[in-house]
Amino acid sequence: MTKSSNDRQFRPVAVPDVDLGGFWGKWQDAVCNSTAETLLDRCVEAGMLKAIDVSQPSPGVVIPIQPWGGTTQMFWDSDLGKSIETIAYSLYRRPNPKLEARADEIIDMYEKLQDEDGYLNAWFQRVEPSRRWTNLRDHHELYCAGHLMEAAVAYYQATGKRKLLDIMCRFADYMIKVFGHGEGQIPGYCGHEEIELALVKLARVTGEKKYLDLSKFFIDERGTEPHFFTAEAVRDGRSLSDYHQKTYEYGQAHLPVREQKKVVGHAVRAMYLYSGMADIATEYKDDSLTAALETLWDDLTTKQMYITGGIGPAASNEGFTDYYDLPNATAYAETCASVGLVFWASRMLGRGPDRRYADIMEQALYNGALPGLSTDGKTFFYDNPLESAGKHHRWKWHHCPCCPPNIARLVTSIGSYMYAVADDEIAVHLYGESTARLKLANGAEVELEQATNYPWDGAVAFTAKLAKSAKFALSLRIPDWAEGASLSVNGTGVELGAHLRDGYIRIEREWAHGDRVALDLPMALRPQYANPKVRQDAGRVALMRGPLVYCVETTDNGQDLNAIILPRELPAAETVVLKDLNDAVALDLKVEREETLNWGTPLYRKAPAERQVATARFVPYHLWDNRTPGEMLVWVQSGR
Repeated sequence: MTKSSNDRQFRPVAVPDVDLGGFWGKWQDAVCNSTAETLLDRCVEAGMLKAIDVSQPSPGVVIPIQPWGGTTQMFWDSDLGKSIETIAYSLYRRPNPKLEARADEIIDMYEKLQDEDGYLNAWFQRVEPSRRWTNLRDHHELYCAGHLMEAAVAYYQATGKRKLLDIMCRFADYMIKVFGHGEGQIPGYCGHEEIELALVKLARVTGEKKYLDLSKFFIDERGTEPHFFTAEAVRDGRSLSDYHQKTYEYGQAHLPVREQKKVVGHAVRAMYLYSGMADIATEYKDDSLTAALETLWDDLTTKQMYITGGIGPAASNEGFTDYYDLPNATAYAETCASVGLVFWASRMLGRGPDRRYADIMEQALYNGALPGLSTDGKTFFYDNPLESAGKHHRWKWHHCPCCPPNIARLVTSIGSYMYAVADDEIAVHLYGESTARLKLANGAEVELEQATNYPWDGAVAFTAKLAKSAKFALSLRIPDWAEGASLSVNGTGVELGAHLRDGYIRIEREWAHGDRVALDLPMALRPQYANPKVRQDAGRVALMRGPLVYCVETTDNGQDLNAIILPRELPAAETVVLKDLNDAVALDLKVEREETLNWGTPLYRKAPAERQVATARFVPYHLWDNRTPGEMLVWVQSGR
């Protein structure tokens, strides 16, 4: 008998257990060829290694203290952590002894930096040692520790080297002594969530439940009264009214997490919190956390998310504003926030496959996060507008360089988001050419080969390789957009309706070596209209094909993209493969175009512009600004 969704526990496969080819293989090659080393080089240029090298004097304050009482220099440990994590994943795909030696050198520095009690933080050991644990609300100590923990797990899994893992286990053991409700302990949590999900990763790789318990403590304490951040500020002599953003909603600490109904505050913090909550819900089978997350999920995806899966429209708080407030040209939509949405969505799948989460994971991955990295892996977007007048471009670095290593580590670990395993079930959440080595809790070992040119083509074929036959279920996502999808097992068609469950087709049988599953997902071009409450998209339409959002650029269509009018009844699209954009599929469509040259000199007149028939080329949004710089537009005028 099949267990109910909430009784199951699906966990992602380890990154080294999935080999990628095709679409994601090319992106991983870009990280291996350029990004991994680029990240490290730019961390060095910023002075980050000097900050952790105890063999030389502390560099002191390199980036000035800001009005909120801190500096982005406080977060350098997190930047190094994410860079090491990226290097770890890249090493598995492509050995690089020189790069590995550089990572080993940094890990050696952290080993020497670590205090005897286990504490580890470059800023609070080398610059402000008297300020340790005095301002958890603003100073990111636990956030930095979390990113180093994730790096430790990744480096151990990719190289087998335990040094950083042991360092971070010592730090986590120290945290268990520091945090709690016992005498002399701190009943608190971090202002910037991250430690919660990192401790789960540490627990899973070490088998130590105590790290899960600490993560659960941080989640359970958040937002409870008497409020920790208030008491902390009183103890530290800080003003209770004069602080960054001046609301606990900024860090999702305004209410206990199970009572929160609306997604608010800083977008990245919110996504990291919800990711940790979802992990703990899976590990403890906590229905109260799952219920809260389901409410928050609906709030985000039905009222506050861009069509790209971008979230957080405002630069002022790097986060959320009002419902249906989704400006295009000024969209903040931080790369890290979409990366965080991918994290959260993947963890919502921990209690059973459900396409409402996996579909959004895919949408945010391809269209919200991936634009943050150029095709050559050398430049980055921090914010991701859906409209540009031609002045928005990728940059080499940033004073708060969180996004480059975040998108890089996601790209290089994408295999772990594709597949998940439970006691007797394999779930395939994302499609892409790959080979996965999977071990189920019932002892079955399966190698699953996935052959496809997804997302450009919807034909996907799986071949099972087993040393001996085994009974288990294989669950494959049928995206909500894939109307007319079909599936066969060893050439025999399967009726989808009879096996469809929460948007996944579940095939339970005795599997043998060589069994083949063929899935076809029609890639029909489809118009997308925004809820009329989204005033910025009134009278406009966007195009999607498969999981991809498309846009128009000057380099293909000339100036004045706003003059393009897409017919209400979509014409047949001609597909064109663009060799200069990773063999991407572009779409050429017949459109109308308003005449701008013969308008004359008046700014306004009583007659509308004349229209002419034209051809417009749409390209995948995640690839914009990789060619000749110019305008870009996602939402074009909709014809009547």
